[in-house]
Amino acid sequence: MQTPKKIALMTAALLVTVQPAALAQNNAPVKLRFVSLAWQTQAIAAVKTAVAGCNAQSKSYQVDYQQVSWDSVQDYLTTSFEAKSVPDIFHYESTPVMEFGARGYLTDLSKMIPAEMKKDVAKGAWETVTADNGNIYGVPFLWESLITLYNKDLFKAAGIRVPTVAKPWSWTEFQQASKKLTIDKNGDGTPEQYGSAFGLRSPTNRILNLALGFGGNYFYKSGNKYVIKVGDKEKALLKILLDMHYADKSAAPDGLTAQSPELFAGFFSGKFAMLPGIGVWARQTIAESGPKNFNWGVLPPMKALSQAQGSATQTLSIPASSTHKKEAMQFINCLTNRTNDGKLAAGDWLFPTRTSSLKGSYFQSPNNGWKTASESAKYLTMAPFQEVSGFTEVKSKVLTPTFQQLLANRITLDDAAKQIEQQGNDILAKYYK
Repeated sequence: MQTPKKIALMTAALLVTVQPAALAQNNAPVKLRFVSLAWQTQAIAAVKTAVAGCNAQSKSYQVDYQQVSWDSVQDYLTTSFEAKSVPDIFHYESTPVMEFGARGYLTDLSKMIPAEMKKDVAKGAWETVTADNGNIYGVPFLWESLITLYNKDLFKAAGIRVPTVAKPWSWTEFQQASKKLTIDKNGDGTPEQYGSAFGLRSPTNRILNLALGFGGNYFYKSGNKYVIKVGDKEKALLKILLDMHYADKSAAPDGLTAQSPELFAGFFSGKFAMLPGIGVWARQTIAESGPKNFNWGVLPPMKALSQAQGSATQTLSIPASSTHKKEAMQFINCLTNRTNDGKLAAGDWLFPTRTSSLKGSYFQSPNNGWKTASESAKYLTMAPFQEVSGFTEVKSKVLTPTFQQLLANRITLDDAAKQIEQQGNDILAKYYK
């Protein structure tokens, strides 16, 4: 029979044995799951290296890297939120992130963001992830501008002045240059060389983002709701596109049904002298896959009323149902520090949102058009459509099909404007009751 004294001694011994193990378990780093959308080989390597570095220096967390594709991430996240089986951190872009935030799926990070990060990340980037009530639903770490790629040899042969950051082209000067670079070499009425080729198969984001330079917002706030208006400022860019394709015919018809990457072959062969309004990422394709003797460069953004462009940001967010929000934010701080943000952007051929990172020698180099491209980042801002509830539906059901009909010359500009306003506002009325 065990006496009370023996029981007490045995209990004390057991506590001595168990307590260190319990303490070790309590101090063990938490496991975090991070969903990444990096897809290019160089970008994936940069992300994995940064994750490994953060893991190596952290005692509070260890991150498991998970790859998801851009094509499937929307469905993946929607299912995860509904099933409450979420990653602790995920990579996405600001427009859908704001929709997820409005539905209560995301953590408000406004009180978790360090002052150093808040100050260093560009103001326009923060705007893309900040709701009207001040909630911040993601940390913006990458973004891109729309640039113009040009063939230096064709410019030289035509005697075209190359615009500079200090002296950019107006849109009128761009149109004039495009017309001069359009050449019908055999006189059969069809140019063998076009001044420009726009990839306009999916035209909506490009049109809405570039329209900001003309003062065209498309979406306007009326009280506590948004309405669509297509006035002269919205029509200005559309008129230029129509004139270039159907009046002076300085823009190749090939671009009307093509995505931008499909135009590279014609750019390399000299069929197109310029690829205007293409994403800054496109330089990687030329640098890595273009002809070795291909002489190309980057032009600064054209100026209308301004050189402003809309741009969504790529973001890192924490689901509201994550059980390790503190550690998840610690990881985001590490992954997007000044050094890592620059490396992640370079891996994707995009821009870091941190102003200190963008000043780095890599982004200020003339190689592969980096310096001119990087200068365009200062014109980036949030386009109004990025905070419009119901935008995704308006885009798929109204904007894209209407822009496609207009650019195919099947409807007039005035008819397109009326169609966008009437049908678009009917849809928005469901979201702003």
